[in-house]
Amino acid sequence: MGADTISAGWRGGLARFLILYGTLYGAYGVLSPILPGFLAARGLDPGAIGLLLAAAGALRLVVGPLAGSWADRRQAARPILAASLAVAGLAVLAHLPGAGFAQLIGPGLLYAAGTAAPAPLADALALAAARGGAAFQYGWVRAAGSAAFIAASATAGWLIAALGLPAALWASGVLFLAASAASLALPTRRTQSATVEPPWRGFAVLVALPRFRRTVLAAALVIGAHALHDGFAMILWRSAGIPAGVAGLLWSVSVAAEVLVFLLVGPPLLARIGLPAGIAAAACAGALRWAVLGATVWVPALAAAEALHGLSFALLHLACLGLIEETTPPERRATALALYGTLGLGLSGVLATLASGWLFGAFGAKAFWAMAALSLAALPLVPGLRTR
Repeated sequence: MGADTISAGWRGGLARFLILYGTLYGAYGVLSPILPGFLAARGLDPGAIGLLLAAAGALRLVVGPLAGSWADRRQAARPILAASLAVAGLAVLAHLPGAGFAQLIGPGLLYAAGTAAPAPLADALALAAARGGAAFQYGWVRAAGSAAFIAASATAGWLIAALGLPAALWASGVLFLAASAASLALPTRRTQSATVEPPWRGFAVLVALPRFRRTVLAAALVIGAHALHDGFAMILWRSAGIPAGVAGLLWSVSVAAEVLVFLLVGPPLLARIGLPAGIAAAACAGALRWAVLGATVWVPALAAAEALHGLSFALLHLACLGLIEETTPPERRATALALYGTLGLGLSGVLATLASGWLFGAFGAKAFWAMAALSLAALPLVPGLRTR
């Protein structure tokens, strides 16, 4: 990374994006691991927690694409991002006085609405500012977000031990509000405004693009295959006698690999092999990873498999964003990224998680072979991703 590259990045707003991604993913990292525990501590039983989280997930699937469409049509990605983050921060803080389902459902749904759009809108602004790598690499800011998530998750444990569960919510709310303030300082590049039209018209235009459809479907298959790991890997390892500390280290290996690929490995690798081949590499890496988890609980093998997360997630995400840049018009970019985030990443994860519970209950570790097959199902889509 030469001095000229760093200078161009700073002029392109790199520092401001690093602050945004650090505060945004730091806020997620503090809150995500402890939110179900906080809800339980405030009187919600497992059924009520599941209902609240399911309702929040459904609301995100609606709000995310609508916010992306509004941002495109009004050239308002930055103010919508700032408003969404402010709503998210205030919603987190609104959980603090609540107790019971009736008092927490409102803040929970408000939090869902506030967090539906920030990730795709931040990505849309970062991709525009990066100018295809001429100013900086998108992977640099996304790596900062992943690193902040790790640091915040670790800090949350210390905060809770010292000050109790509410301290984590205070920290998350403040970080969301800081991210809202940071987003107002982001550079913006005006594009031709999308024609004023109903939101579903913009969705239909994007869905009609074959390469965009295939990109979202490939992401849904490869990311959806992660659901069994995210929900049940720790349970499997602990039942196999792997100590909690070792299991935590295995998880850390996967996140470290994610940061490494976002920061250093991914951009030059995709420049060499091409974006469609990056999708194929991610699908194959995912299949190998799940096959190992389905076959053994030998810790060295698990560590090697967890390192493949850098390819099965981070490389896939970089390749998908590159393809979305290639295949969608700039005036519909926020809408496209919102659809990718909600359908390719969000909805597929929800559906795969529902299936994973049944699979793991029926087959145990062997259920990972189904995830390997799901990941490989993306490969037939790869030829259709190439530029004609």
